[in-house]
Formats: sequence, C-alpha cells, structure tokens
Amino acid sequence: MGRGLPLHAVTRHGPLALTRQRIRSRHSAGRAPIGDVLPAVALVGGAALAASLACYFVRGAGAGWTCLAILAPVGLMSVLVLRRFLAVRARVGGIRRQLSIGGLIVVGQLLAATGLFVALMSRTPREGLFVVILAAYAGVLGVWGARAIARSVVGDIDELRRGLDAIADGAGVGGGRDPIRIATQGSDELALVARDIEAMAARLALQESSRAKLEAARRELLAAISHDVRTPLTSLRLLSEAIDDELVDEPTRREYVTRIGVHIRALGALIDDLFELSRLEVGDIDWTMERVPLRDLVLETVDAMRVHAEASSVSMCADLAPDLEAAHANPEQIQRVLFNLIQNAIRHTPADGSVTVRAHAARDAVEVEVTDTGEGIPALERERVFEAFVQGADRIARSDASAGLGLAISRAIVEAHGGRIWIDDAQVGTSVRFSLPCAP
Repeated sequence: MGRGLPLHAVTRHGPLALTRQRIRSRHSAGRAPIGDVLPAVALVGGAALAASLACYFVRGAGAGWTCLAILAPVGLMSVLVLRRFLAVRARVGGIRRQLSIGGLIVVGQLLAATGLFVALMSRTPREGLFVVILAAYAGVLGVWGARAIARSVVGDIDELRRGLDAIADGAGVGGGRDPIRIATQGSDELALVARDIEAMAARLALQESSRAKLEAARRELLAAISHDVRTPLTSLRLLSEAIDDELVDEPTRREYVTRIGVHIRALGALIDDLFELSRLEVGDIDWTMERVPLRDLVLETVDAMRVHAEASSVSMCADLAPDLEAAHANPEQIQRVLFNLIQNAIRHTPADGSVTVRAHAARDAVEVEVTDTGEGIPALERERVFEAFVQGADRIARSDASAGLGLAISRAIVEAHGGRIWIDDAQVGTSVRFSLPCAP
C-alpha cells in the first residue's frame, strides 16, 4: 500500500522548495553580464541620434549637433549608473527603495539634460526657468508614481510571502483547514504566481488527505488481519494443548483434530485471498480473455451453489434475458465473482428467503445482478463494503467464517476486466450489480 511523502518533506524538498529557489535565483540575478550593456547603449545612442535629427530639421545643424552632444553623454552616463545600481541592488534593500533610487537616477538624468539644454539653447532666462520647472515637476511626479507602483507591487509580494509561509506552516494543506487564498491587487504576473501557489497548496492538501486516508486504511487493515489471524491461532493453541495434555478422551480428541483442520483451512484461505487481492490491486494479472457465454456460466454457477442455498433453507433461481450477449472476460475469474456474490447473498439471507441472479444487456456491456431478501445495506455503507475485511453495518469481520474479502476481490476482478461493480437500490434486501464489456 503506497504512502505519500510527509508534509515537511513536500514543503522542504518539493514544489515549495523549488518555488523559493526560483525566487532566490531571480533575486540574485542583478549581476548581469557586460554584454547586456551593449543593447542599452545602442538604444540610448539611437534615441539621441533621432532627437538630434529632429532638432536639425527644426532649428538647423547647430541645434542638431548641440542636442547630440548633450543627450549622448547624459544617456550613456545614465546607462552606466543604472547598470552599476543593478549590480549592487541586493545591498540596497527592499523594492520600494530600489524603485525610488531608480526613479532618482532617471530624474537626475532629466534635470541634467534639461539644465544643459537651457544653458546652451535657451533664448531667454524666463524660458529656461520655465523648462527647468516643468522638468522638476515631471521628475517629482515620476518619483511619486514609482513609489506608488512599488507600494502596490510590494503589497502583492508580501501576500505571496504570507501564502508561502502559511504553506510551510501546514495551513491549508491538511487537518481540515481552509484552503490558501492569496489576494493580489491586479491581474499581472504576480497574480499568476499567486494562482500557481494556491494550486500548489491545493495539490499538497490533496496529497496530505490521501496520505492520511491511506494511513488510516493501513492501520484498519492491520487491525483486521491481526484479529482474523489471532482468533484461529488462539483456537489452534488451545486445541493442541488439550490434545497434548491428554485431558480429553479419544472421540473428543478426534473432534479437536477436525476443528484444527477447519481452522488451518480457514487460515490458508485467508492467506490465499490476501495474496490474490494484493496481486489484483497492483495489476499483477495474467488472464486469457475470451468470448464468454454468460448464460451458460451463470446457470452453471447457480446450479453449483444450489445445494449450499438449500442447506440454509434459501431458494435460488436465475432470470436471464433471452438475448443475453457474450462478455469479453476470463470465465474462471468471472465465475469466482459470481461465487463470492452468491455465497455472500446466501450468508445474509434468513431462512425461507431467496437469492436471484439476473443478467441482461446494457449498451456496450452486459450487467449481472445478484439480489437477496436479507436485511439490506444502508446507503452510506454501500461503498465501504467493497473494502477489505468489511462486511457491512460498519463492522469488521468477526462472527462468521468470512474474512470480508469477497467483495473486495470481486471489485478488483471486475475493474481489471474494465467493468464496474456497485450496490443498487432494492425494495427488499441487497442488490449487487456488476458490468462487463461485451465480446467484440
């Protein structure tokens, strides 16, 4: 029985660790190679050349050369300063401070270029002052805008960090807690990352829930096996001690030997069923599929079980559709399913009751139904009776010879054939149905 990874292993070594590693990698990616500077220099140079050509056509060659002499050095200096800042930004601090410094560099470039333009190309001092005021005003708005954007972005990043910390603490991934919800302020890349984190938390919660269910099923299975093995072993020990101590007469000794044989056969059947169930659950099957006439198979099985039914004062009959199609299956395995279902029905049917086996076509499949007139199974327990060692009424097998593996093995066999098995509604008793694919 498979077991999922523990939560701490998933969060330390799984998707969460990978996400944190990516975040750290992106955070330390400020040291860009020198080759990244060349496209920026080309962009600044191209922009300066375009602005100079515009000045050339508007105000002549002198204005064009002056514009180029101002913009090209200022732009190059800005690129170098920004690249240096990106190389050391990890030591600067948070994103708000980084964007503020970046904004100040841009504003400094703007003011420097504006001052040179005013000094070299302004016609009057008043015109130059007006231009400087406009540039300063635009710079202030730019810094404020950068900080406002940074505040929103950092708020989303804080939400992402809160979500990751909550996952690391186990919130939203187990114990019935509410799922992780990360409230971002936009629909940008950070929002996409938030949705990915929520999806990751949901997957972790599903894995944790599956692991908890598997662990509970494992404990229940071990408890059931322990009981069903301990009971006959205890009887075998007591019977063998009574025989060994010569405390009983010869007829009683022979009776005890007979009982010992019954318990040994029961243990052997239990071990065989457990081995077969484990093989079926892992898909370790080697069956020959063939065209199986269900009419003949059902009638043969019903006739074989009729003596067992009559011994329990239960009547048996078969009700088969006249146009019943053949199934694509292994006849021995399907007969084993029928034996399990019929035997189970007889066991839970009181004296003077009845067991009926029906079969009919259903689309691309054939359906077989085994009904009885017993107490029936409540709707909430119908799925659980197909689990190992469960016999309905939410009780582990204890009182009769059955170990509660019949329905579990039957389900594994039917599903291995590509069919399904379920308990249907019935006015009286229990109705177990299973379907098989029709023979091609």
